[in-house]
Amino acid sequence: MLIGLPKEVKDGENRVGLTPGAVKALTGRGHHVLVQRGAGMGSFLTDDEYRAAGGELVESAADAWCAEMIVKVKEPAPAEYGYLRPDQILFTYLHLAADRQQTDALLASGVTAIAYETVQTADGKLPLLMPMSEVAGRMATQVGATYLERHHGGRGVLLGGVPGVAPATVAILGGGTVGTNAAKVALGMGAQVTVLELHHERLQYLDDVFQGRLQTRASNEYNIEQAVFNADLVIGAVLIPGGRAPWLVTRAMLPHMRPGAVIVDVAVDQGGCVETTRPTTHSDPIYVVDGVVHYGVANMPGAVPRTSTFALVNQTMSYTLNLANEGLDAVRHSAPLLHGLNTHRGRLTHRAVAEAFGLPYVEPKKALA
Repeated sequence: MLIGLPKEVKDGENRVGLTPGAVKALTGRGHHVLVQRGAGMGSFLTDDEYRAAGGELVESAADAWCAEMIVKVKEPAPAEYGYLRPDQILFTYLHLAADRQQTDALLASGVTAIAYETVQTADGKLPLLMPMSEVAGRMATQVGATYLERHHGGRGVLLGGVPGVAPATVAILGGGTVGTNAAKVALGMGAQVTVLELHHERLQYLDDVFQGRLQTRASNEYNIEQAVFNADLVIGAVLIPGGRAPWLVTRAMLPHMRPGAVIVDVAVDQGGCVETTRPTTHSDPIYVVDGVVHYGVANMPGAVPRTSTFALVNQTMSYTLNLANEGLDAVRHSAPLLHGLNTHRGRLTHRAVAEAFGLPYVEPKKALA
């Protein structure tokens, strides 16, 4: 198969969809990989490394996008919509439920689009979302600690406090992979942490894992208000697989929060779990509403691209090889990839995305038949 590796174009996005090691694995199995020059430089992966791995260096994005399968990290930007074709497989993060423009573009192009974030195994795990959720969760606490500094507009609170002065209070909405990793770093920095989660079994797990060092609360309206109103840092870590995140923090709640408190909404790429959240960029990451600092960067792991690239490709590579070896048959014969299929030849094949926009939904197997 002819595989394209274009350079990412999203603001501050320095990750890349394939490492040289992944390219070597693909070319060693007879596949041809077109690598846009400079695609890996943001992760300190050089053109020479890709060439040595068997990749063919091409000058432009158009040259890379001419392939049968495109492997990326982030969703195609509007400037890339024109490259999409009905005979092409796109394998990347999409987050369609919060992006009607992109959804319409994918449907209009007829491309077969498989989203990393909706590839799901039989036990309900999301193996291609997990590594970036781990990175984003850990970064959320670091970012929150930075923007709590007064010169960034925050409350001027040191996350871990000092002897004789209380630490910051951190409220984490959601106890999944993002929330767990955010809690791990926040506790390590000495903060006072509360995690709110819907599922009691998950609260039991967190209580056991952290040995009572954090507070756990059932996620309901009353408990969310109490935690958010008393927090210096709120981390939104809610996930509805493939669907839009619900608003747990409303605009009406903001005036009751502490002045200079910080919200880091990791769910922003699925619409955000805070009503006042909007996507921001690494070059312009924050804004203030009612005295509360909002951080809404939708590609947080792009700030630590070398770590993120290797963590991501470690998980995506087996699926990439299957798609390269078998094409659409790999999707037909793999339940996880069927879950990952979002669009195929103008049909929307992920139920949560269809429900988000009130669009017709077609079962993946039926669409591929």
